[in-house]
Amino acid sequence: MRTAFKEWAVIIDALGRGEQIIILRKGGIHEGRDGFQMSQSKFWLFSTLFHQQNESVIEKAANRFKSIAANFPPDDILELKYFATVADWRKLKNEETALKLEGQHIWKSSVIRDRFSWGREEGIFALAVRVYQLTHPINLQMQKEYGGCKSWIELAEEPVSKPAQPVLDELTFETKLSSFRNALS
Repeated sequence: MRTAFKEWAVIIDALGRGEQIIILRKGGIHEGRDGFQMSQSKFWLFSTLFHQQNESVIEKAANRFKSIAANFPPDDILELKYFATVADWRKLKNEETALKLEGQHIWKSSVIRDRFSWGREEGIFALAVRVYQLTHPINLQMQKEYGGCKSWIELAEEPVSKPAQPVLDELTFETKLSSFRNALS
């Protein structure tokens, strides 16, 4: 597995804590002509401090952001702590549907509205993922090509796999997955 999904550190923290199983993605500026594409079923979670994370999430998560940023690895290191497998995904074509996921993630509603309407086409992708935490993080050398506003990163080297455990037990994960699916049905 050499593919990584670039996401805000505060979101990866919430995924790693089991607070949410959802990733909402419009796509970055550098996604290319077709925008974000859901092309991977398993990927590393690539944590970034890019953009205004603490202003875009609920207060509880915003308060944690200061600690996350203070303990972030140096700029030349990519630290991988988690990987994810996709359990379900949808392209949401109306804003009301996207807002039905409130309470299942840490984003503010205003951010969901902004992301939904941003760009050439209205819509947003909602991914339900099962997250696994490595027993020991993997540190890789940061590469220049990992920069920029894009979702999918092809790692220069395949990380050596280490033992990992799901962050949520099976029942808790299935309950959250059912809530995701029910909100979107």
